[in-house]
Amino acid sequence: MTNRELPIIQDVFTVKSKEFITPHYVRITLTGNVELFKNATLGDNNKIFIPPKNVDTVHMRSYDFEKEEWVLPPEHLRPIMRTYTHRAIDLTKKELVIDFVNHGLNGPASCWANAAQKGSQLGIAMKSKPKELYPEKDWYLLVGDATAIPVISIILESLPSSANGICIIEVHGYEDEQILHSKAAIQFKWLHNPFPEKGSKLIEEVRKVSMPQTSKFGYVACEFDSVKQIRQYLRKEKNWRLDELYAYSYWKNGLAEDESASSRRKHKRSDRHSGG
Repeated sequence: MTNRELPIIQDVFTVKSKEFITPHYVRITLTGNVELFKNATLGDNNKIFIPPKNVDTVHMRSYDFEKEEWVLPPEHLRPIMRTYTHRAIDLTKKELVIDFVNHGLNGPASCWANAAQKGSQLGIAMKSKPKELYPEKDWYLLVGDATAIPVISIILESLPSSANGICIIEVHGYEDEQILHSKAAIQFKWLHNPFPEKGSKLIEEVRKVSMPQTSKFGYVACEFDSVKQIRQYLRKEKNWRLDELYAYSYWKNGLAEDESASSRRKHKRSDRHSGG
């Protein structure tokens, strides 16, 4: 395996600017060797690497080509890894934009985003090969909480004018609603939930949607239990095929990302095995 064949491309970037686009949403613009990600799919999941407390420099992992495995830095320097979606890439300006849900000082990513200043470091890793974000269909069901706004925004912006659909997004409150753009005929439904850790009403709104008989696709990205409920409803009650739905949980209530990852993977394997 050569460096060019690595499935993951990574580097350290620095903060160029920061903007609170809503009270609970922080937009960080990074700069650096953005050219590395010229083939990455906008909207695909990537990893961010947050320096630990009292460490300003991001010490990234390295790859051992002989053992074909990642080598982590010493524990006291090891960055905290989280899954995020880059909102935009500008190769000309050498800018990479990532939006963070603002939980204050709760959680390492939100804590970092709130404290970030010009010059602050953040590690980024992305898949080096492009992928299809969604298939071409006539009608789309887009469902997510605040963590899904970046990918949903990218989907909306890329849909053709011939497409139709509905977009349901749950945010903290009215002040956190954003203006999302699309050439497609999309109906928007915003839900307000100041305490997402206590449950969500996304499944209730999905049940109210009149599902068309035309070709369709659903993109669902939110908390683990909500994803599970929506997936089961669409697959079991509405008889959606497996290839008509992409459902991904960005987080699980009560658990940090690294703690919930294994249970989310286990459920995903179980779901595929059962055809659910």
